[in-house]
Amino acid sequence: MNKRFLSVLVFALVVSGVASYLVYRLTASRLAQPAKPATTIVFVASRNLPVGTLIRDPDLKQVEWAGPVPANAVLKREDIVGRGVVSTIYQDEPILETRLAPKGAGAGLAATIPPGMRAVAVRVNEVVGVGGFVVPGMRVDVIVSGNPPGAPSNLGTIARTVLQNIEVLSAGQNIQKDAEGKPVSVPVVNLLVTPEQAEILTLAGNEARIQLVLRNPLDTEIAKTKGTAVANLFSGQPFVNPVQAQQPAPTRRAAPPAKAPPKEEAKAEPPPVVVEVLHGAKRAESRFGTAGEAKP
Repeated sequence: MNKRFLSVLVFALVVSGVASYLVYRLTASRLAQPAKPATTIVFVASRNLPVGTLIRDPDLKQVEWAGPVPANAVLKREDIVGRGVVSTIYQDEPILETRLAPKGAGAGLAATIPPGMRAVAVRVNEVVGVGGFVVPGMRVDVIVSGNPPGAPSNLGTIARTVLQNIEVLSAGQNIQKDAEGKPVSVPVVNLLVTPEQAEILTLAGNEARIQLVLRNPLDTEIAKTKGTAVANLFSGQPFVNPVQAQQPAPTRRAAPPAKAPPKEEAKAEPPPVVVEVLHGAKRAESRFGTAGEAKP
């Protein structure tokens, strides 16, 4: 066999083998790579956005979000810009509808008030403010003390819990929740209450002294208390609410006397029956009653 032909044949076999090997490696590497998941353009925060912040364009950035889109995520820029933040949004966190105030509500403290609720300011000091530990996000009870109208003077000052499990909306001008619970001395705190509770709190602040009692945020049970008075602190006797004790018991109206049955009127006797009897030239009349008795 011609050596030249044999050399060409061997060279061709080598080149084809190398080419086959390279094609195999390339195909195997591509098959080993996982398919790129589908992505969605999502708006995230470009920085930490604390409560009360009014979102603007520089506060947002677009990213490709792989996998399912978070529930309640806002996907349009115009639906985000100009709205207030009601719950802290951290950097690179998706913008969720539940973290934003309604459109047109603005920013600041008013935007954090849920519909149907009110924010009432309470003047506090170191004692009322529980040593500065009444900070946003905490839960408190409200105790009022004073002398109610009509209470006996020997009872002294009376204290009673009027509101329980009330959320602190802000401490002074700070509306940020402090995860570490550091004490903050402020002159005023804002409590989140219903309209009825706002009336109670306003009247208590004007007519009595207010004391805030700090409670565990996880403890939501409403305690049933009767209150207490200075006299009961020393006597050890259970407290009796003097205002309720002085209220007269509801009186029952006496039933009207039963009416006597009407007397039956005497029935009038029917007129007697007159019979005229003729005996020759004589004429006589006989009268008969109801019983058939003859009457002269």
